[in-house]
Amino acid sequence: MNIKQAKKLFTKYINDECSIEEIQLLEAFLDSYQDKNNIWTELKMGKENVFKIESWSRIESQINKAQKKKGNLFRPYLKYVAAAVLIGILATSYFIRDKFVNNDIENTTPTIVNTNIIVPGTDKATLTLEDGSQVALGKGSSFQTQNASSNGEEIIYEVAKQNAKEVVYNYLTIPRGGQFFVKLSDGTKVWLNSESQLKFPVSFIDGETRNVELVYGEAYFDVSSSSEHKGSKFKVFNQSQEIEVFGTEFNIKAYKDETNVYTTLVEGKIEVNTSIDKQLLVPNQQSNVDVINNKLSVAVVDINTEISWKNGVFIFKEKPLKNIMKVISRWYDIDVVFVNKELEDIRFKGVLGKDQNIEEILSAIKTLSIIKDYKIKDKTIILK
Repeated sequence: MNIKQAKKLFTKYINDECSIEEIQLLEAFLDSYQDKNNIWTELKMGKENVFKIESWSRIESQINKAQKKKGNLFRPYLKYVAAAVLIGILATSYFIRDKFVNNDIENTTPTIVNTNIIVPGTDKATLTLEDGSQVALGKGSSFQTQNASSNGEEIIYEVAKQNAKEVVYNYLTIPRGGQFFVKLSDGTKVWLNSESQLKFPVSFIDGETRNVELVYGEAYFDVSSSSEHKGSKFKVFNQSQEIEVFGTEFNIKAYKDETNVYTTLVEGKIEVNTSIDKQLLVPNQQSNVDVINNKLSVAVVDINTEISWKNGVFIFKEKPLKNIMKVISRWYDIDVVFVNKELEDIRFKGVLGKDQNIEEILSAIKTLSIIKDYKIKDKTIILK
């Protein structure tokens, strides 16, 4: 998001026309530039003197001053939701403070070999039909069957003209470096993140439980209410849990290379069941199933951070560099190697636009003294 786009959202905000997602994006953008004593903070507090479009000129002035103060590090990121990448490093980090910040950093030029093959993810997926045949979906392509149609960025399944007598499944597989949207035949909307697979019926049997399976990966569900389908329940399965849905929105993160499955409730109500336990979630709660021992726990979380990937950004709050680079590796379809293993545990926070160039991200991390150097070779990033 650039300044012009931010201004449009600001105008919508003061006219009470912003969605929750738009407010969150605007807030992330402005908070990246401004301190606690700013117009945006006053606006959120409801002070009448700032409920004017003229307030934008004062905010823009603060942004310009912040850009000059922060220098070139932040200028490339203006077109993204936030104006900085991975900022706000925890001052209490012993490793950063003593090993990097207080030491002289060698002024080296990163080694970069054929970096053009590393690009941000895009809309793409492989659709496996009921007969086993596969169709590549992606931007610039279209596809249509009797039951579904795709414009290359999403696939929409139509409501069956006649009630299905048996359930026939399709699979939608999202590779590393991809994302995709699917609207199921009952009206349920599903956003799929990189390296994910969803199994779902082409048509649901009217009145029977609507079952889908997140085979692996991450997905955000906006489920069509059972009241619209003769009271039929909606359930989401994966290898570690079963979720019964009561007309709601929630996010499931269940990657194959992770030992925990996280389910975050945004709206409504869901029940998370494992083979030995079950838990009813309310909004802002997240369940955590330990795949190793099948233990289920629940905690209150920041919803915006958990679902930001769906809205075009990655928001990190006090996350270890190892976890952050895992997210980046999936989205950019790259491998990451830590030469210095101590780097993996450094914690910091910030916002990353999903369209950013990989070199901008790595350069920012280096400039902030989080790493001493990095190397890009084909599709492998080496952090030192």
